[in-house]
Amino acid sequence: MSDFPRPVPPRKADRASMLRVDQAGEYGATRIYAGQLAVMGDRHPMSRSIAAMAAQEERHRAHFDTMMAQRGARPTLLQPFWDVAGFALGAATAAMGPEAAMACTAAIETEIDKHYSEQLEALGDDDPELSDAIRDFQAEEVEHRDTALASGAENAPAYPLLSGAIRLGCRAAIALSKRI
Repeated sequence: MSDFPRPVPPRKADRASMLRVDQAGEYGATRIYAGQLAVMGDRHPMSRSIAAMAAQEERHRAHFDTMMAQRGARPTLLQPFWDVAGFALGAATAAMGPEAAMACTAAIETEIDKHYSEQLEALGDDDPELSDAIRDFQAEEVEHRDTALASGAENAPAYPLLSGAIRLGCRAAIALSKRI
């Protein structure tokens, strides 16, 4: 017999919360990239990478939209706020320069990787459909982070401060979207 208790599978309400926060995060990511592209335009060398990441985020969001509808989970009531806040964050970081835009991506995706890992641990084998989606999307989020780091994220002005502030904001958005 193990000294450690077996994790309790999440209840249906917990899975609805997972879907809500995941959909909100993917929606927020599409808005961040929209803000970055609005400032950088389509001629900047980073625009192609940003547009490709945005397309993946849109696919993730659409998948979570479908799962939410199938399972009767409601979206976060904060979605109008994430719409504006995400776009503003993307536009502001892009206005600071391409390295700052990539610092934003690296910070967000670092937190999302951690968040998805926590969800996968909580789910265990309880919900293979949701676990498979999270696992697939997590791999793409890690690719986004790695692309951002390879593209000079750490060269952004005041990178530790910028990254830390964005990561803190991301953690707050996750906590709020789970409940509201």
